[in-house]
Amino acid sequence: MDNSGFVDAALLARVRVGREYVAAKYGFRNHWYPALFGHELAEGQARPVTLLGENILLKRIDGRVHAIHDRCLHRGVPLSRKLECYTAGTVTCWYHGFTYRFADGVLCDIAGTAGSAVIGRRKLRTYPVSEAQGLVFVFVGDADHTPPPLAHDVPPGFLDAELAVHGKRRVVAANWRIGCENGFDSTHIFIHKDSVLVAEADLALPLGLQPLGRHAFQRQLDDDGPKGVFDNFGPDEVRPVFTATIEGEEVLHGAIGGSNRVPQDISMWLPCALRVRPWPVPETTQFEWYVPIDADHHLYLQTLGKRCTNERERDDWAREFHARWLPKALDGFNDDDVWAREATQPFYADDTGWLEEQLFEPDGNIVEWRKLASAHARGIQRPEHIDPPGHTVLSVD
Repeated sequence: MDNSGFVDAALLARVRVGREYVAAKYGFRNHWYPALFGHELAEGQARPVTLLGENILLKRIDGRVHAIHDRCLHRGVPLSRKLECYTAGTVTCWYHGFTYRFADGVLCDIAGTAGSAVIGRRKLRTYPVSEAQGLVFVFVGDADHTPPPLAHDVPPGFLDAELAVHGKRRVVAANWRIGCENGFDSTHIFIHKDSVLVAEADLALPLGLQPLGRHAFQRQLDDDGPKGVFDNFGPDEVRPVFTATIEGEEVLHGAIGGSNRVPQDISMWLPCALRVRPWPVPETTQFEWYVPIDADHHLYLQTLGKRCTNERERDDWAREFHARWLPKALDGFNDDDVWAREATQPFYADDTGWLEEQLFEPDGNIVEWRKLASAHARGIQRPEHIDPPGHTVLSVD
């Protein structure tokens, strides 16, 4: 690794699979990323987030969320260090009064200074924003890259009109790729063997999932839609393993008696989203994102969706989510995943882990994901896009 924090060329030359993926330590450029939940940004409220190493300031104005670069053009300080918004549509730098419009990023005034020639001639970078299913998505990309439809960057089914979505977000001290591969890992289910969710959701949960051949993994590469890799759990593709044997002795057993044998498939989608369908019960689907913050942290944004045809069903689902699935699934079950990612991070932190890892047959889906991401991502986040060290604002609750 070079001293910029990015993977150096010498190491990349030794990577056999997914060079672009390994190079994308700060994520893939020119994609939509969820930043927070819409209810976390009230009318008139401004809030900083960091996505792919870029500091961004969000504000809701007349119902619509706007996003500008959180760095004053004058001396480079974060505007969010001390938020000063004297009008609804602007933000003023606390240091020297440079004032920018959220709508277009233009330097519209300098408080305390009249008639400067730079007024109206300089502008901060702005970011396209889209709200869907209660999430605020930001497009992090090049100015000349037209954002694709949001539907191209979320898992299939997430934008369905009847889907009611609830969730939570938190920061995990691990690189975003460690998050993706933890969620998509065929055999990491072993760490969940004692989870409270097994009894709560009446799960038949094996200790591991053994792929039986290449058909266990499939790609979806439609030009007019999202791109991802599927794990298929059909009887001819994957064998669930319910008993662990060590040197001929049975030492562990999975949860065999549960009535819910879910999921039917798990899939990983560009730029960093997982879909588990259905989960944790047949009526719900889990969608989660591992959004790059910096080289060592990702935003773990977890959601569960359920189809609801009327407001009463939506209200019932909201109560069920908060009372049952938030504590038992998104916390109780996925807390194991957070712990595992943070334990894995040191091995990959200096990037040599990509060369030293010893993968085995069930990791075939991870290899497929790395290859797909390398071939079809729209760009790699580069050093010139990253804000200076020390200015990072972690997107914490």
